[in-house]
Amino acid sequence: MTDINFSGAAASPESRGSEGPSTAPPGRDLRWDIIELLFFAYRDFVGDADHELEAFGFGRAHHRVMHFVCRYPGLKVADLLDVLRITKQSLGRVLKQLLDEGYIVQKTGNNDRRQRLLYATAKGEALVAKLAGLQTDRINRAVRDIDPAGVETVRQFLRAMIDREDPDKVLETILGTRTAGPGNPTAKE
Repeated sequence: MTDINFSGAAASPESRGSEGPSTAPPGRDLRWDIIELLFFAYRDFVGDADHELEAFGFGRAHHRVMHFVCRYPGLKVADLLDVLRITKQSLGRVLKQLLDEGYIVQKTGNNDRRQRLLYATAKGEALVAKLAGLQTDRINRAVRDIDPAGVETVRQFLRAMIDREDPDKVLETILGTRTAGPGNPTAKE
């Protein structure tokens, strides 16, 4: 395994020597600062929940499924596949475990009996609330010294990072007009 040397800034083209050509296309500066900050922010953001999930034998896929099922009761399995962008087989494995262990229930659609609608149980809601609490604590620490306008800039940045051509129904709900309320202090967009 190669050691990484953090003693200085990124190597200049002259110091790379035989390591190959510049990694930046001609005329384009790469945003290493933001790329690495996002990497480490994501690592630590999901790491808080990962640690909790280990006790249940769950991983990140379980967390994502539980999150969206809890936040959007009656979510169709087909829509959940679109949100998570995972295979039906991968979702099936995770869903089976969550159903078997009583974190989620599955019901048939009222109008279309082929639809499988997902709902979190009280046990599932409690787990999601615990994980969201950990992540909210991290977010609150991060924005503690940022004024409301700065926090709105953070929201705008994160929304801008999302591929808006995605036909995902949950994403449309998140990005669309919503009313202000707990967990959603802004009603604009």
